[in-house]
Amino acid sequence: MDKPMTLSDRIPYQALIDRPKLRLPGGKKLAVWVILNVEDWRIENSMPRTVLSPPMGQPMLPDVPNWSWHEYGMRAGFWRQMKALTDRSIPTTLAINGNVCNSYPRVAEAARDAGFEFMGHGFVQGPMHKVENQNDAIKRTVDTIGAFTGKAPRSWESPGLTENNDTLDLLRANGIEYVADWVIDDLPQDIQTPHGIITTVPYTVETNDIVIHALQHLPSDVFVQRCKDQFDRLYMEGADNARVMALSIHPYITGVPHRIRYLEEVLDYIISHDGVALMTASEIGDWYRNEMRAT
Repeated sequence: MDKPMTLSDRIPYQALIDRPKLRLPGGKKLAVWVILNVEDWRIENSMPRTVLSPPMGQPMLPDVPNWSWHEYGMRAGFWRQMKALTDRSIPTTLAINGNVCNSYPRVAEAARDAGFEFMGHGFVQGPMHKVENQNDAIKRTVDTIGAFTGKAPRSWESPGLTENNDTLDLLRANGIEYVADWVIDDLPQDIQTPHGIITTVPYTVETNDIVIHALQHLPSDVFVQRCKDQFDRLYMEGADNARVMALSIHPYITGVPHRIRYLEEVLDYIISHDGVALMTASEIGDWYRNEMRAT
């Protein structure tokens, strides 16, 4: 009996130095995409992430303080981040739980009207491998976003980047072409599924405000330095072959008053460089596929 293929085996190793030479539009060096994550945390459930330990170490439901921490982002932080992005005319990918269209229609409407690309991000916030019916959750997300925006999403970021052996196949079967779960390279890569190719779009667990502030608990200004350092190196390498940089942000993290100016500083630094192509997830995916056909 053949040994079942592991999930990692579906993505053959490719050395970055061996990748074909790819050209960004207009001769740019570096594609940058900004991912704004908006999520539905259900107060009746355990919180996906916490900032405050429970009194006497005894978790309680409802978890009012930690639910409220996230809720602040949806009520206040989102609007600061949206202003920072739209004031600078930055194309934005909205990684959205499908149910946000129902539970936070004001947020979803504003993003839709601003022309953000809606990227599926699960139906409610929680790991994909814990979902009782993964296909149903993906389908509901795709259908809900499609009904709300008039256009089904082509891209996907799993909550917490979680997958199991079935996720990629189910995503592609539901029309998803591009996935951000695989932080394996600075260029996209194709993955075979029974329903056609699905393509990775370089994402980040490093220039990501959750990791920097909620997990590593680093000072607010570290976000600026890390993002600049990441940008500078990729921009330099992009003179030889195209590179992709992701910047992932969350309303309850860099949308708060004491951090928003650092996000604005990073955005201003990025757009001050002529060699940057500002793109969305599907634009990067389409560009990559067109370039690979041309090589």
